[in-house]
Amino acid sequence: MSGFGDQPDYFRQQQDVSYNFEMPPQQDFQQELNFQSFEGKPNVSGNIYESNPYLNPSVPYSGDVYGGSGQGRAYDGTGGEFEDEPPLLEELGINPEFIVQKTLTVLNPFHTPEVAALQDTDLAGPLVFCLAFGGFLLLSGKVHFSYIYGIGVLGCLSMWALLSLMSAQSVTIGTVVTVLGYCLLPMVGLSGVNVILSLQGYVGIVLTSVAILWCSLSASKLFVTALAMDHQQPLVLYPCALLYGVFALITIF
Repeated sequence: MSGFGDQPDYFRQQQDVSYNFEMPPQQDFQQELNFQSFEGKPNVSGNIYESNPYLNPSVPYSGDVYGGSGQGRAYDGTGGEFEDEPPLLEELGINPEFIVQKTLTVLNPFHTPEVAALQDTDLAGPLVFCLAFGGFLLLSGKVHFSYIYGIGVLGCLSMWALLSLMSAQSVTIGTVVTVLGYCLLPMVGLSGVNVILSLQGYVGIVLTSVAILWCSLSASKLFVTALAMDHQQPLVLYPCALLYGVFALITIF
């Protein structure tokens, strides 16, 4: 085998090569990172944050940076970017003004509410009143949640079929559920009285009769106003009285 001196010239050239791994100066390295800003202007300052403010964490967010118009409003940390968003209750379909207005209408059966408030399908109020009714019955030792929902669903479907035959306008099941649910409020008060004293007596009969009449008058008034059923309130009052009479029987017994 030949020695090192007998190797070809290109082997000796490779042995003499020295590699320099010196790092470039910090300034040159930073200048190489600089690139043109989003407006197309070259970076001449040597500072990557000055030429591209979108990369600077101290600059607030303003609009769509990646592929948009870039004309959004800057976020100032106080929730300003959500000023144009609708309220949460409005997104959920809950109108507190209509809820208060319909509740006050139930408390005053002789008051005529606005048609827009009655046509607003709101299930939040009826659900709260049904839970309150069942809760008061539970405090008096009666677990009747299944009866409340079962009778309520059957009563709403029956009233919807009856009003569809009686009214010239189209009747939605949401309107029927809303009206019957809100008019359950006097029955909720009757169940609250039942927690304190027994209704199986003369006082209980009088209070139960007043509650049934109150609920029926309110419901018939709301149905007649919402569906433009002139001079038909006594016809609507009778089936409403039957439905709330069943709830009264559940409350007493």
